[in-house]
Amino acid sequence: MALRLSTGLRDAMMDFRAGALNPIYLDTISYGDGTGTDSCDEILDSGAGLAGFVAGDKITVSGSTSNDGTYEILTVAAGTIEVAAGSLATEIAGDDTILVAARGGSFADLFRQGNLHIYTGTQPTSANDAESGSKLVEITLGSAAFSPDTFANGLNFGAVVAGVIAKETGEVWSGAATATGTAGWFRFYANDEGTGADSSKIRFDGAIATSGAQLNMSNTAITSGGTTTLDTVAITLPANA
Repeated sequence: MALRLSTGLRDAMMDFRAGALNPIYLDTISYGDGTGTDSCDEILDSGAGLAGFVAGDKITVSGSTSNDGTYEILTVAAGTIEVAAGSLATEIAGDDTILVAARGGSFADLFRQGNLHIYTGTQPTSANDAESGSKLVEITLGSAAFSPDTFANGLNFGAVVAGVIAKETGEVWSGAATATGTAGWFRFYANDEGTGADSSKIRFDGAIATSGAQLNMSNTAITSGGTTTLDTVAITLPANA
């Protein structure tokens, strides 16, 4: 079977306009110079907000005393965004600050904080079609609960090498199976997890096998209650249609 892209994904890859996400207005933002991991600088929110930002976004700060500018986000945790060392000056909270993230339209951008479902049987003829077979397991970040349209516990792609994109280094892609069966195919969804028959949704499908498939697993037998972990995930964009 082949890697199959939904119409929504193909349209987005060919005509996606990079742009700004919804701005966040806060007066609880402070800044740390060299206080983060490996001496990274930090944007901090005492309200533990900053939901919606993800690593790889560009974040623009305006309204601060000393730190207006645009920076690349390295990591995100509750109430903390890390950017490169040497980017920010230490500053206490109090200014009315506007934070805006900008995101591109690459394959990795389109699937930020997505998730992957594994099904029995054979993948549908089109990625626009409704899911077939039985859903065995939902793969999230570290098997944690995932909710569509929220930015927590989703999966991310990392480096691209020679037309192959792999899962983000350091991420654990896993899930607890809810049924028993043989894995036959998968569907990877964008953050909105658009299921069902729908040509507008951004998603792609592939076959599962022990070798020679779009997703290879050492054992395709899945048991309800057991944890399935995907150690290696590498998606190849074909050179020829």
